[in-house]
Amino acid sequence: MATPELDRIDRKILDVLQRNARVPLTELAQEVGLSASPVSERVRRLERSGVITGYHAHVNPQALGRPLLVFVELTLSSKSGELFQKLRDELLHEPRVLECHLVSGHFDYLIKARLSAMSEYRELLAQILRKIPVPAQSNSYVVMEEIKEGLALPLDLS
Repeated sequence: MATPELDRIDRKILDVLQRNARVPLTELAQEVGLSASPVSERVRRLERSGVITGYHAHVNPQALGRPLLVFVELTLSSKSGELFQKLRDELLHEPRVLECHLVSGHFDYLIKARLSAMSEYRELLAQILRKIPVPAQSNSYVVMEEIKEGLALPLDLS
């Protein structure tokens, strides 16, 4: 499906929804300067076209007993489409892995995981490395302080 051309009002709607996805439709309409009906149709169009991919609650990891944030660089000793697919299939189903990116550069994958303790991290890394059919090297970065984390994309509102 082709991404629609976004006008200033669409971008304003996206800006408001990124900051507060639970904003009442009437308040959203007021913020963008339209009535509720056209704003509702625009939101539905943005959802149908895949511009809006979902709505999320931001949950405090400490409240769920997952204070440890770790980034892992993973370097595979050999590379193939089949190997990339196997690793993709394994990591897609691992709930402790929040993000995984195949990247260019000095390593192959960048993984972001949220865990309860360092012992859980050791277990997760061992599990990942066991499932890779070729030797792999990892470098880990334990986050000491989370300075900024967000999902909102910058929008040109002019």
